[in-house]
Amino acid sequence: MIWTSVFAACAAFALTWLAGKWFIPFLHKLKYGQTILDIGPRWHKEKKQGTPTMGGIMFIIAAFVSFICGMILFHALGGVDLSNPVNMQELIRSSAGLMLAVMMGFMGFLDDFIKVKKKQNGGLTVMQKTVIQVLIIAAYFATLYLSGDKGTSIMLPWGYNWDLGLLYYPIMGVAIYYIVNAVNLTDGIDGLCSSVTVVYMAAFAAISGIVGAYGHTLLSMCVAGGCIGFLMWNFPPAKVFMGDTGSMFLGGAVCAMGIGCNAEVLMIIAAIVYILEALSVVIQVSVFKITKKIYHTTEGKRLFKMTPIHHHFELSNWSEVKIDLVFSLVALVAGAVSVLLAFYLFGK
Repeated sequence: MIWTSVFAACAAFALTWLAGKWFIPFLHKLKYGQTILDIGPRWHKEKKQGTPTMGGIMFIIAAFVSFICGMILFHALGGVDLSNPVNMQELIRSSAGLMLAVMMGFMGFLDDFIKVKKKQNGGLTVMQKTVIQVLIIAAYFATLYLSGDKGTSIMLPWGYNWDLGLLYYPIMGVAIYYIVNAVNLTDGIDGLCSSVTVVYMAAFAAISGIVGAYGHTLLSMCVAGGCIGFLMWNFPPAKVFMGDTGSMFLGGAVCAMGIGCNAEVLMIIAAIVYILEALSVVIQVSVFKITKKIYHTTEGKRLFKMTPIHHHFELSNWSEVKIDLVFSLVALVAGAVSVLLAFYLFGK
């Protein structure tokens, strides 16, 4: 399986990279440029305004095609016996994970499309996004349940299997909702979301191999390959942005790996960069509102210069490349910890 996954990853990389040669000029021709928020760093509006968005379409298609071809190749070579219910269930779980990511990406596409048509940074409303995401998450869990996967327990780091019963679905649903939107927030500077996601997917390629989830190994490698191909066009200074189309897809893929491999706690550890990005926004807003009430002023205090937290470091004179490297290094450490825990929990 590993060589099939490597081949698929290389294919996803090549397809994404090559697609940029014609797709980016195509977006320019359509005038599908990004409208930059006024509340962001002022140089974003000066330097990034009009950069083509929705570039995530490139790696979504590449990852999808590479996954399907990789799965066909793997089965054609006799890599797995589909008459075995366990193998068939893994095929369904990984395919459902891919569709979770694709549907999240489609929602992001709708958001991006509305933005570029209106020439403003306001697409779907928060309520509209929430309703659509809840429906997508429910469909994902329903697919897993109908496939025979009725597991409602999570493995804790000290080896205890905690059965949540029916509470598993709303708790994990909230976790998916949070992480998907956290990945979306991470896509705020050139190359950041792509580079962090490559590290995350590399960690879960190892974890899925440890737990024997062959389909998820293939999926993680395809997404990683697509992200590396996209970095060829998105590394600072970016020639194209992934948009909500790409970041929502990646958020879905991140969650699909954790839930699909029954490694929910490891997902939270490996996704620490995304989680902290979103948490910084929550903390900033909370501190602002609390201090506003305490001091009875129109303006509250701010803990960070700007959130999500990568903007704080931007305003502290960190370059985009430095932020990409440091955040990826944090993701690498978190990913290594999650892989070591996977050996401890599942490698016995």
